[in-house]
Amino acid sequence: MQLDQLKESTKAAYAEAIDRVKSLAADSHGHGESTSSSSTSSTSSTSSSSGSLQSSLQDRLQGAIRELSQGLIEREVEVRLLLLAALSQEHLLLLGPPGTAKSELGRRLSKLCRGKYFERLLTRFSVPEELFGPLSMRALENDEYVRQVDGYLPTAQVAFVDEIFKANSAILNTLLTILNERLFDNGSARTRVPLLCLVGASNELPESEELDALYDRFLVRRQVGQVSPAGLMEMLTSRTGAGAYQAAKLGHPGMSVSEASEDENEIENEIENENGGISEPLLKAEDFAYTRRLAEETVEVSAEILNIVADLRTYLQDSCEPPIYVSDRRLVKSVALLQVAAFTSGRSYVTPKDCMLLQHVLWNRPEEAEKIYEWLLKALTQDDGMQQLQYLLSGMFGRACKSLNDPEKAAEVTKDVQQLRKTLEDKLGDIIFKQMGRERELTLWSSADERDALDTALSPKLDKSRDETERLLYEVITLEVRCRCRCRYCRRYCFS
Repeated sequence: MQLDQLKESTKAAYAEAIDRVKSLAADSHGHGESTSSSSTSSTSSTSSSSGSLQSSLQDRLQGAIRELSQGLIEREVEVRLLLLAALSQEHLLLLGPPGTAKSELGRRLSKLCRGKYFERLLTRFSVPEELFGPLSMRALENDEYVRQVDGYLPTAQVAFVDEIFKANSAILNTLLTILNERLFDNGSARTRVPLLCLVGASNELPESEELDALYDRFLVRRQVGQVSPAGLMEMLTSRTGAGAYQAAKLGHPGMSVSEASEDENEIENEIENENGGISEPLLKAEDFAYTRRLAEETVEVSAEILNIVADLRTYLQDSCEPPIYVSDRRLVKSVALLQVAAFTSGRSYVTPKDCMLLQHVLWNRPEEAEKIYEWLLKALTQDDGMQQLQYLLSGMFGRACKSLNDPEKAAEVTKDVQQLRKTLEDKLGDIIFKQMGRERELTLWSSADERDALDTALSPKLDKSRDETERLLYEVITLEVRCRCRCRYCRRYCFS
């Protein structure tokens, strides 16, 4: 009868523990969301410039993503990376063959923010005047070396430079200063440029070492391929919608809206109608100017995230062959990018899932992106101490057996068992928290396909970890109940 009561007590204690853990996880999840919202709200109240980055920012960003993606086939990832790079005040590099809608993305970003747009195709014989403007003849008469920059890169907010790695030494130094410092030396005056984002495109990787610094300036990198067979059939056979629009743009890349086909005009009109016919841009210049600063001030980066970033660089530089070099500057900027991704997704903290964006940041060659993805996936699903906890439980069970006739030692074992139980409950709560956040913590910056692939990889591991943790917690509670039993007969029977 006494043993039956012990079993019932164990089941009741286990059920109570599970209910408590679930309740705490649910409360923590709700608190995390309210903390993120209140953090954004309080930050907005401290500065007039942050008024446009209140709760409406996320909705406007979703509208911007829809507008940038409208009429394009299989370019959702590129669109999201372009917008994230611009909000982070960084630049995007698109690698891929001609005719894959790379330049169209740059044009769309300029239309989105109503900014000045500059576009140029470089060759090995390009001269600085093509990018930075011609020399002023009148200034030369006064012995001044000044360029007429209106309509050129120094006055653009969005720029697209094709064959970026054809830049020669005469262009390189000035271009590097514009990209990194947002400064332009015009004669003896150093002026600030309004550049939000430069989209660089190339069919090939840089070949010479002198281009390494330019390559490193592009924090976000993406290899653009041709559309899939299914997408190709949609583009070739569709008479309306995205397929017709993209086909028209590829066939006539320079056409204006007035010169486009009726189908293309219809797409453009749909975009305007979605915005209620309002000419006000979805995103203003101040949104791009202040988002990164606010993100760095308000978004917490935990030790777990920093360890993932640091361990990833160690893996890339020490374990990959050939080594993948990651500069200190790129690593620091990558953390800022993660903060922007979290902030614009309505959170005040960076999650491990946000780190999946690093697959678009830390590679030097396109094939290395897959290595980074696999490493990050492993880091997010690795065994986080279950085996060690099992060893601890086994050791405590042995100590409990030896302390049957020693109340003092039995009390010490009971205290250690309670501590192990607390550890397991915290671990189980963290797992349940992550499972609850599968939908709510999704970042704006992952495409539907990327989210599905990640959930497919992570969900079984989370489910397995939860099952193992609940099983171990039950064993720990069983041991705790037995340790508290004062019946010597039951104790000997239970530990035999």
